[in-house]
Amino acid sequence: MRNASLERKTNETDIRLSLILEGTGQRDISTGIGFLDHMLELFAAHSAFDLTLQCEGDTRVDGHHTAEDIGICLGQALKSALGDKKGIRRYASLALPMDEALVLCAADISGRGILRYHLPMEVQKIGTFDTQLLEEFFTAFAVNAGITLHIKLLDGRNAHHIAEAAFKAAARVLREAVQIVGDTVPSTKGVL
Repeated sequence: MRNASLERKTNETDIRLSLILEGTGQRDISTGIGFLDHMLELFAAHSAFDLTLQCEGDTRVDGHHTAEDIGICLGQALKSALGDKKGIRRYASLALPMDEALVLCAADISGRGILRYHLPMEVQKIGTFDTQLLEEFFTAFAVNAGITLHIKLLDGRNAHHIAEAAFKAAARVLREAVQIVGDTVPSTKGVL
């Protein structure tokens, strides 16, 4: 079973995270930010990864450190759980609708952490959550997971729907990309 657990404690956050790739979408998530909890619950459910995440962060300042550090930890856990990446599908892409929103997501589990992000939103907040933190989360996640991740808004106006489509699309794409479909590393280099 491919899994990872880690702890990260800084002056800004205290995070405990456990990830199981061959899961069923079970989740126990508490970040201190309601909207981020909701997005990560969607991520776990749609990836079918089991995710346990507890974070105590300096949310009295704002949600930046919490969102970024959770992205770091989730990325590191995914990278660790994948190990040598032997047999994985590696690539996946999807255009996912959420009501009027349509978000394209594509991933390459390449070993190179890159985010290409284009989710323009007409509002700066979803409830109390700063929409700029979505890019911070996904950047930290992609870089620390060592994946190339593209997330692009194709249509939509409602910020909640756009964010939800992005997390669901990323989850579905990763669910497919991490699947074991062979017995060799999917690269002519022999390593990812």
